[in-house]
Amino acid sequence: MESGAATGPGGGRFPFPYTPYLIQERFMAALYSALEAGRVGIFESPTGTGKSLSLICGALSWLRDFEEKKRQEEARLLALEDSGQERGERPAAAEPGHPGSGDAAGEPGWVTAFVQKKEERDMVDRLKEEQIRRKKREDRLEKIRHNVQLKYATKRKRSEEDETKRLLQLSKEVISEGDGVDVLEQLDHNEEELILAEYESDDEKKVASGLEDDDDDLEEEHVTKIYYCSRTHSQLSQFVREVQKSPFGKDTRLVSLGSRQNLCVNEEVRRLGALQLINDRCMEMQKNKHEKKSDEEMEGKRRRASRTVCPFYSYEQMQFLCDEVLVEVKDIEQLVALGRETKACPYYGSRYAIPAAQLVVLPYQMVLHEPTRSAAGIKLKDQVVIIDEAHNLIDTITCIHSAEVSGSQLCCAHSQLLQYMERYRKRLKAKNLMYIKQILYLLERFVAMLGGNVNQNPGCQAVSQTGTVLKSINDFLFQSQIDNINLFKVRRYCEKSLISRKLFGFVERYGGPATAVKTNKENQKLAGFQNFLLTLKQRSDKEGTPQSPPLEAENDQLRTASPLMQIEGFLSALTNANQDGRVIINRQGTVGQSSLKFLLLNPAVYFAKVVEECRAVIIAGGTMQPVADFREQLLSCAGVDPARVVEFSCGHVIPPENILPIILCSGPSNQQLEFTYQKRDLPQMMDETGRILCNLCNVVPGGVVCFFPSYEYEKQVYAHWEKTGLLTRLATKKKIFQEPKKASQVEQVLVEYAKCIKRCSQAGGQMTGALLLSVVGGKMSEGINFSDDLGRCVIMVGMPYPNIKSPELQEKMTWLDKTMPRAAGQAPSRVLIENLCMKAVNQSIGRAIRHQKDFASILLLDHRYARPAVFNKLPQWIRERTQVKPAFGSAFAELRKFHRGKVDAL
Repeated sequence: MESGAATGPGGGRFPFPYTPYLIQERFMAALYSALEAGRVGIFESPTGTGKSLSLICGALSWLRDFEEKKRQEEARLLALEDSGQERGERPAAAEPGHPGSGDAAGEPGWVTAFVQKKEERDMVDRLKEEQIRRKKREDRLEKIRHNVQLKYATKRKRSEEDETKRLLQLSKEVISEGDGVDVLEQLDHNEEELILAEYESDDEKKVASGLEDDDDDLEEEHVTKIYYCSRTHSQLSQFVREVQKSPFGKDTRLVSLGSRQNLCVNEEVRRLGALQLINDRCMEMQKNKHEKKSDEEMEGKRRRASRTVCPFYSYEQMQFLCDEVLVEVKDIEQLVALGRETKACPYYGSRYAIPAAQLVVLPYQMVLHEPTRSAAGIKLKDQVVIIDEAHNLIDTITCIHSAEVSGSQLCCAHSQLLQYMERYRKRLKAKNLMYIKQILYLLERFVAMLGGNVNQNPGCQAVSQTGTVLKSINDFLFQSQIDNINLFKVRRYCEKSLISRKLFGFVERYGGPATAVKTNKENQKLAGFQNFLLTLKQRSDKEGTPQSPPLEAENDQLRTASPLMQIEGFLSALTNANQDGRVIINRQGTVGQSSLKFLLLNPAVYFAKVVEECRAVIIAGGTMQPVADFREQLLSCAGVDPARVVEFSCGHVIPPENILPIILCSGPSNQQLEFTYQKRDLPQMMDETGRILCNLCNVVPGGVVCFFPSYEYEKQVYAHWEKTGLLTRLATKKKIFQEPKKASQVEQVLVEYAKCIKRCSQAGGQMTGALLLSVVGGKMSEGINFSDDLGRCVIMVGMPYPNIKSPELQEKMTWLDKTMPRAAGQAPSRVLIENLCMKAVNQSIGRAIRHQKDFASILLLDHRYARPAVFNKLPQWIRERTQVKPAFGSAFAELRKFHRGKVDAL
């Protein structure tokens, strides 16, 4: 591959793995300027234009130059200090009685000068310390990079330690077998772990677990870095691979962060499956490690049951893993493999690498959710954040901070917690009992708000007044009579006491039918508990819709997580400011089917903290149009000065003749195309859509992807075509595939679709490819590429407006109309609806063009696309080439000419 470079600001150059496109050069120059000036940038670069590489080379070039400037400035300051010391100079102003020794504030001049000099000395001392620390780190990493012997020595030492530990453990077991166990008040083996530790304080002091102290000891200065975040694990891995291929791949200190679910290498913990359970178990094991020493000191007291500690949570091993991560760029899979090989925890090892890293690659949630951010040790002060694939950023922030709980979960958690309290009442301290009673009361009131009684089976309680009610947070708290409870303290208690984890352990132990418990009295209580859980399970089985995939682990439904874990999220959401959210009370047939949902209305409150702290924030994506949402709902509401916001949008790398976008206003029989809710169900509208597809399939080679506004409408049209015989006509030219609702089946359908197209192109004959009927907002409208023959034509049937009858959307519209100014004479709620629709359209039609030599036609079936307000929201590179065709004849002629020309050129 030819290596190239682009000219950067100030005549500098952007290293690049090949000669970049002109639009990539412009993108990198604009990105560099935005980072240098500390801006908030909205960057759009269509997929297929090498956006990832432009982000990497532009951002890392800026970081390289920034570090160099910082080094030069440090060297200058240190040189000044050294030369000053050699000459033995003392500032004249520091001498008492020096002429002109007064200042405006009335301080003598020598005092001001002394303070100034002290500040300078402190700064120089700090720079020296930083330099020593940096030199140490660089030397250590260099040694690891070049000294293979060192790696093997470390590995051998670790193996010896493992063997010693194993022999020691065996010896302990042999000794303990000979000991008599004091059975007085002794619970079952390991049941001690289920009891809540004494809860000491409500205030914001650190808990005395020693864990936070350890973290402080490990703390080192955070260098200036770039946090790159994207939506999915696979997108992040792909980005890391791009970094590895780039000119910066060899000398960039990069660390990939992920959840414990992705990074845990302890099989016993991984087997728990649910993320919340893995998190809680991991935290508990760490706590055990810190408490182990004090347990060992209690020689004269009753022996406690052995507590499990994680063998991978060892500082020395994790420090080794941390150094390995910084020496060579690794993605999540390579990090996990390294963790297994070195017997070190990748989750914590990667966190230890954050301060020294230059580029941190992580999922959205870890940056956008403040508790997750602080738990991971991420410090945004004066750093750079790049949010990629950000077209759904507003929805993402809303979802992260919204929470929903069902009546079944509330009743189930109440029953579990009550049983837990009864069993361990004598062993629990007063503070624990107080908080458990408060949580029980909260659960009781929540169920009452759904019209039910917490002590009865939620599946058998019918709801008298069904429907959806929206309330402000304060109204909900008052009406449910919980306004006298400090939810902040309850939330903190849940976090620190790990109550949901203890409760899960209790249910895991006694929730199954085969477990025996000690006393008859307890047996009766827990038998009732098991029956209750069983009725809940059976009820939920009945309520399951036929579409839901059959799960082999259906019997383990209650094992996936304690319902209290989800309820904790809802309690946390209720601590938001009153004006920023709403509580939706959704009462359905039974209390079990009903739910409480917290809806965040103002995502800007959470984004504001990110923008305030960071030096610069870049919001990037392939399709960012319409940009108004980001400017108004996110940045303006977050208090960002409009002058700080920059926008950059570039065209596509494909030549203009490789794309043919057409807005079609009427079909072959002159039926006007208008797929409104009122008209789209008309038989003539469905017939006309079918005729258009039949004509297109005659002239378009390979694959045709047709997007419908919803699964329901796609089903309805398919059934109508089946009845009229139109489907049979279509099937003579293209094999028909439908997008499945189940995510697990998408891959299989795509494989079959691709195989069919390949087979047809090789065999020739009447069958020319395949037709894929997809859904806007479904699995195939985002993240899946229909490059080359997989998508020679993309068709959009109608305009996919969201369901405005949805209570959540209605509340959001009302909130926007109250808080936002009118734009160009349009109400903000109207603008929101239009923007949601066009974002979905732009995401879907951008699927077809994926590289420079690709070609495709795009057909928008609805005359409303031609309206200026809608038309202007199409991506610029598509909009510039779009033709509006009032009649089908001329559109069909253009399409035939376009595809014949391309086929002949191949």
